[in-house]
Amino acid sequence: MIGVGIDAVDVARFSLVLGRRPGFEERVFTVLERSSCGGVPSRLAARFAAKEATMKALGVGLGAFGFHDVWVERQPSGRPLLRVTGRAAELAAAAGVRRWHVSLTHTEVVAEAVVVAE
Repeated sequence: MIGVGIDAVDVARFSLVLGRRPGFEERVFTVLERSSCGGVPSRLAARFAAKEATMKALGVGLGAFGFHDVWVERQPSGRPLLRVTGRAAELAAAAGVRRWHVSLTHTEVVAEAVVVAE
């Protein structure tokens, strides 16, 4: 195992950010993420948590790679799948990451993600 990252997002605060910052959703989330979440703040917050948890699993800080370099897809089974590209993929390769694991959960209050870099 290379690293583990966990992140939690307060859904109410995240909803405020979405409402107050035009363009935030487009800057942070891929088209696929936005369409699969249907604008539901708790779902978007969980994916935001996954992006931050990925940074933590790699041992890097905010700004080490762009938010669009990491996204979560849903497999036909419903299982989330972490996709890593660009600068995030370069950092992962340098750290020896060959496989990713991601788990998401959310309620109307909090959204969380755990990412394991293997």
